[in-house]
Amino acid sequence: MKRPILVAIIGYIIGILWGLYLKINIVPFYIIIIAVYFVLKFFYKNVLNHKKELKLISIKRYFRYVKLVVKPYVILIIIIFSIISNFIIRINENEYEKVYKMQGNIGKIICIVESNMEEKEYYNRYKVKVIECNAIENLRQKSFYIHIKKNCLENLKYGDMIQLDGKYQKVEGQRNYGGFDYQRYLKTKKIYGIITASNIKILETRKANIFMMIANDNFLNIKNNIDKVFKKEIAEILKGLLLGDSSNIEEDIKENFKNASISHILAISGIHISYIIIGVNKLLNKIIGKKATKIVVIIILIIYMFITGFSASIIRATIMGILVIISNLVYRKNDIWTSISISIFLILFYNPYLIMNIGLQLSYLGTIGIILFQKTIFQILNNIKLKNKKYKKINQNKTRILEKVKEILSVSISAQIMIFPIILYHFNTFNPYFILSNFFISIIIGPIIILGFIFIILSFISTPLLNIISIFLEIGLYVIIFISNMGELPLSKIYIPTPNIINMCIYFIIAIIIKHLYLIYYSKKFSITQRRIKNLIALFKYETKLKREKYIFIVISILSIIIIFNQIPKNLKIHFVDVGQGDCTFIITPKNKTILIDGGGSELGIFDVGKNTLVPYILDRGYTKIDYIIISHFDSDHVGGLLTVIEELKVGQVVISKQREDSKNYKRFKDILKEKKVKVIVVGVGDTLKIENDLYIDILWPNNSKLISENVLNNNSIVCKLYYKGFSMLFTGDIEEIAERRILQEYKNNLENLNATILKVGHHGSKTSSIQEFIESIRPRVALIGVGKNNNFGHPNDYVLERLEKIRC
Repeated sequence: MKRPILVAIIGYIIGILWGLYLKINIVPFYIIIIAVYFVLKFFYKNVLNHKKELKLISIKRYFRYVKLVVKPYVILIIIIFSIISNFIIRINENEYEKVYKMQGNIGKIICIVESNMEEKEYYNRYKVKVIECNAIENLRQKSFYIHIKKNCLENLKYGDMIQLDGKYQKVEGQRNYGGFDYQRYLKTKKIYGIITASNIKILETRKANIFMMIANDNFLNIKNNIDKVFKKEIAEILKGLLLGDSSNIEEDIKENFKNASISHILAISGIHISYIIIGVNKLLNKIIGKKATKIVVIIILIIYMFITGFSASIIRATIMGILVIISNLVYRKNDIWTSISISIFLILFYNPYLIMNIGLQLSYLGTIGIILFQKTIFQILNNIKLKNKKYKKINQNKTRILEKVKEILSVSISAQIMIFPIILYHFNTFNPYFILSNFFISIIIGPIIILGFIFIILSFISTPLLNIISIFLEIGLYVIIFISNMGELPLSKIYIPTPNIINMCIYFIIAIIIKHLYLIYYSKKFSITQRRIKNLIALFKYETKLKREKYIFIVISILSIIIIFNQIPKNLKIHFVDVGQGDCTFIITPKNKTILIDGGGSELGIFDVGKNTLVPYILDRGYTKIDYIIISHFDSDHVGGLLTVIEELKVGQVVISKQREDSKNYKRFKDILKEKKVKVIVVGVGDTLKIENDLYIDILWPNNSKLISENVLNNNSIVCKLYYKGFSMLFTGDIEEIAERRILQEYKNNLENLNATILKVGHHGSKTSSIQEFIESIRPRVALIGVGKNNNFGHPNDYVLERLEKIRC
């Protein structure tokens, strides 16, 4: 077998993914598959009688090509390693579950600090490893985040051994469909949860691993030296480029980097390793000899990996770099696929949950893209014929500049081909300028990294040369910021719905097929397999031509069925989105129209619900446009997220009620409308929104001629009732008792207008709302309350819950 480690890692990854997503033992699946295979094989040989015919489309005929690759021992290796990794992930899952069951006080624990302080809004955070916990044995040798109040007098440092009283809190998993899974994210860091710490006492200092402490000391020294020389904005970007520490880069700069498709430069990758290898070789080859230089390079790479904190991308690049050097030392040719396999095997053996790390996915797929497509893309660029005589002359001369441009473009495009679906899956944005931005970055990033490494070395020495280098570095970093501003160009951020796994697999298969088809038709030399495929394609074209009418009929029939199927009305879907302390309902109508009623938000503006929760949720559901947005009122916990949605996505119509006063949110809303030119409908009692034939929304409140002056925003919330055939749902915003009594008075002769199958309880179940008479007039089968977990308002109120219980909701 040519690459047994590659086959093994394929099996290892299958086992991990099976354990993470299906959460069952993989062994019974293999037993069933093997049994079915032998039954079908026996049935095919002994029961069915087959005549040997030459068929263009024949599974048996082309299956022999699969058998050339998927041989019995290949299958056996995949099965063995997938069983091993599946067993490992299930053991890990059980360990995490044991810890998650523990809630509340865990008594005194002794632990070692394994990170520098991370400053948050209300607390400081550290990563610690528990070394002693008398109350709970399960916590020993496990890592946690500890949260410490900012007024705590103890200033903890990396390596401190501390004693504290702890209250354990299990972190939340995925709160919404397709949403961020914080629990799984912490598993990629081997962190079991959060401990709120008090009564902290430092017992000893510098008790962590000696190598990690030395690496951390150097990391902090480099950061301090950068901070002394550069302005904050430039310093933080340089730390990202050289150390992979982008934690303090301003959010708008990060956003521009992401939109311009150049975020990858803020993670340590193969380019850093390449320049270290080249630089040390150039410097030491003639002084200590080639062999000794290679050993020194390996040591420096390991040190750099320690200093930069063992991110997935740096581990990949370092291991692959070291394997290349070792192969040169032992005079053997390095196999790139084996190097990739060894590096990812070591990473996933250390922590199988790192398979979910975005950096790891982008790093490996980008590298694989370059391996698979770079030569082909370069060949395509070489085959482009330029009509302009001057450029044609340049092309004929094959100048170094043009060759370099083609090389840069081919590398950039090749990497982007493979990471494109991953970027869509995680970020949902596409930047049409990515080729330009990455081309310019590729030109400038090399000199900046080289100067950066020189700066790091010289920063420990007092020398005037440091000032000269810092000037050039600063210029280069401002150029990078300028390139990142391409993320602000028109159409630089095109939103695309989240692709599913099947779509992503189809994309990869099509990309590889297109590459091979190109090689078949444009390569000067053909392999036997390529020639056979070319002949098969020619045969397929010939037979298709003979039966053109039949195939046209089949294609038209398939397209017609798809179109008709898409036109068939589906079920009404109502999704209640978890936006914390707020309300949000996302409705998909039978004819695939979308309605958003309220959108949560944050009063303090600390967490942008629209950007971080609502927009991703809508994209994960497969939509980039909202047909109707209904804003019940302009309190932040109802409209905050909607304002971001209106800014970022296409919106058909926005429905509001008459406003008695201009709130801060309403003013911002009007500003956004001027810019986006969205249609606004002002509604009141008696209005109806006709959505579809069987689906409409009646507006039951407010009465625009008699707006309530008490608690204006809440009590003049839109109260609307959605009707679909025999189903109805009542949305009540944040109305309070005074509004509820007015509504009862408004409909005293037609109380059946208030009846609803489902009630969205008013004002998050507050004691000021949901009076008995109002609930009884609605008579819902189900009542829903939108509240934040452990909120400070005491929502929902116990009396409200009792009232709902009385009518058996």
